[in-house]
Amino acid sequence: MSMVDITAKTEVYREAEAVGRIKLRRETIERIKRGEIRKGDVVAIAKTAGILAAKRTPEIIPLTHPIPLTSVNIDIEIGETEIEARARVKTTYKTGVEIEALTAIATTLITIWDMVKEYEKDEEGQYPQTAIEEIRIVKKVKNTNNPPTHSTLEH
Repeated sequence: MSMVDITAKTEVYREAEAVGRIKLRRETIERIKRGEIRKGDVVAIAKTAGILAAKRTPEIIPLTHPIPLTSVNIDIEIGETEIEARARVKTTYKTGVEIEALTAIATTLITIWDMVKEYEKDEEGQYPQTAIEEIRIVKKVKNTNNPPTHSTLEH
């Protein structure tokens, strides 16, 4: 077992964007919107957790390289029965940042679950409606003309 040897690779501009969502009870979503979650501001805390996770990916995922991240951005969109999170991670380095983006999304969504779990449990203490779904990479950029003058992932 070993890390992939990237010694001979050239540093280039890279970006990755990951998305995922968590399904919650409608009542829980309304509590989040009204700021009535006992543990605090769900959006702010989940975004912070996602950013920290991206930065600490090599400590969590065993064979990933420590990468000098230049930007991590987490966006959260609250729907009626689900929350979608989107992470954009950037660097100029020898390897990509897809795993950092995925780690950011997974941690963001798990943090949301942790913050609202008391409102999601049924009378038996189970989570019949709560689910984290469809975590995936939606965009990967490797630009040898590093870095571009603007983000290639901007909408």
